[in-house]
Amino acid sequence: MKPLFEFFIKLCILSVVLWGVIFAALNPGSVDYHSIFLAWIMVVTNAVAGYMLFDYAIDKDSSVFTKVVFGGLTVRLLLLMVLVAVVLIRNLAVINDFVFSFFAFYCIYVIVEILGYQKKNKQKKNTA
Repeated sequence: MKPLFEFFIKLCILSVVLWGVIFAALNPGSVDYHSIFLAWIMVVTNAVAGYMLFDYAIDKDSSVFTKVVFGGLTVRLLLLMVLVAVVLIRNLAVINDFVFSFFAFYCIYVIVEILGYQKKNKQKKNTA
């Protein structure tokens, strides 16, 4: 199976499991699902963008790879910081629910992103 497709399958499965846990464990009146969804969509988009940048740069030479992956990481983090600031300043979400969800989702999805990097890198070494 191609690593890109496998990465998207893992993201989908993880998302379904996480949302199942969220809906099963949290009472509807105790949390704002809109805030949780907003945090989730920001983090998933970030993880997909990171993996796509890595997938693009993996076959490039070392300097291009470094610029794309680490430059992309910098741009993605700055963009996330701006989006989080906009959400908080404009009161687009319940702050506690949004911040906790964002932090939890970010930690989980970064692990999946790194595992995707490792799988892609291992596949590249095996074919070489």
